[in-house]
Amino acid sequence: MTKPIWIKHTAQLATLASEVKGPRSKEKMSELGLIEDGSVWIEDGIVQAVGTTKELEERFADKVHEAEIVDASNHLVTPGLVDPHTHVVYGGSREREFEMRLEGTSYMDIMNAGGGIHATTRMTREATEEELIDQTKRRLDSFFSQGVTTIEGKSGYGMNLETELKQLRVMKKLQEQHAIDIVPTFMGAHAVPPDFKGREDEFVNQLIDEMLPVVAEEKLAEFNDVFCEKGVYTPEQSERILEAGKRFGLTPKIHADEIEPYGGAELAAKVGAISAEHLLKASAEGIKAMAESGTIACLLPATALYLREEAAAGRRMIDEGVSVAISTDCNPGSSPTTSMPLVMNLACISMRLTPAEALTAATYNAACAINRQENVGSLEVGKQADIVMWNVKNYQELQYLFGVNHVKSVWKKGVKVV
Repeated sequence: MTKPIWIKHTAQLATLASEVKGPRSKEKMSELGLIEDGSVWIEDGIVQAVGTTKELEERFADKVHEAEIVDASNHLVTPGLVDPHTHVVYGGSREREFEMRLEGTSYMDIMNAGGGIHATTRMTREATEEELIDQTKRRLDSFFSQGVTTIEGKSGYGMNLETELKQLRVMKKLQEQHAIDIVPTFMGAHAVPPDFKGREDEFVNQLIDEMLPVVAEEKLAEFNDVFCEKGVYTPEQSERILEAGKRFGLTPKIHADEIEPYGGAELAAKVGAISAEHLLKASAEGIKAMAESGTIACLLPATALYLREEAAAGRRMIDEGVSVAISTDCNPGSSPTTSMPLVMNLACISMRLTPAEALTAATYNAACAINRQENVGSLEVGKQADIVMWNVKNYQELQYLFGVNHVKSVWKKGVKVV
């Protein structure tokens, strides 16, 4: 049994606790459960009590001498950040494509010429499992340094059974080897392999008949994702893949309406997807359908910035009742970053989220987007002690001072990792 940890005298404690137990929308996204001069008492990696310093001082008077005491004076304390959309396991790098885009070549033109996702697929196929583990560990360490304690990870840089399984097995091994929590998503439908060009339906059949059964049998993923986009997978093909995944017990997610309006948001609502990702070009009808279905919008402002595109309509989505989460979209081509603090800043600057909404989108709603809200995303009794102490005094300052990593300390399940 480890020593209790008492984090006390916070300048501000943002617990994210609320009576709302599902994903939060509209004004509920501004409810941060703030406590001035707050305290958190932790035992065996679990939050045992949350309240004012005075309240916990009285409650644990007979145990204070046993505790490791952390003085959080002049600091903001929040739940660990949750990143609900990453492609964290991949081989190689694509810095040359960054230069090409600056010279005027579009993202889709690069991909159609064999670059983009296809380039990373080649490098991921060539990498050994051990090489992928080593590369991914460095990214996971970087996530910790940015205050992120739980991530989702997608396959999708294989597009054949062998490499898709390799990516998912790497995540499974890293879940055992690394302290961060990794939630796995199967995304065999990330692009159409070049050798299936013109025979897309054949590859869809292969995904459904050959890949999904093995992924499900080995219990390597919880979610099933597809890139529904013109030139990639049609809404009809995407629906087939997502419905097939449901039959194998995999919850649908969808990359939707990133490049142009394509009915992806509407499809997300139709199939009951837990989240729809990107949504830069989502239609008014699609936004309305997502609000009605309860599908979470997982928005990726760093990707829009990196591709020099207009960000998704986050303000409009919240106002219309869509629950919004935000993510780095960590990947080698369109968002090579692990900085969720920057993503929160960009959510305010480019999508007009308020500082409170951005924090909710990066914690509790992000946890809901990967079905982890019972364990992480808020500081409440019985949940994991995933906690960040920041070198700022309040949540407004966290979003105001942008482009700076304000992390002072990070605890994962009560163990200090930063």
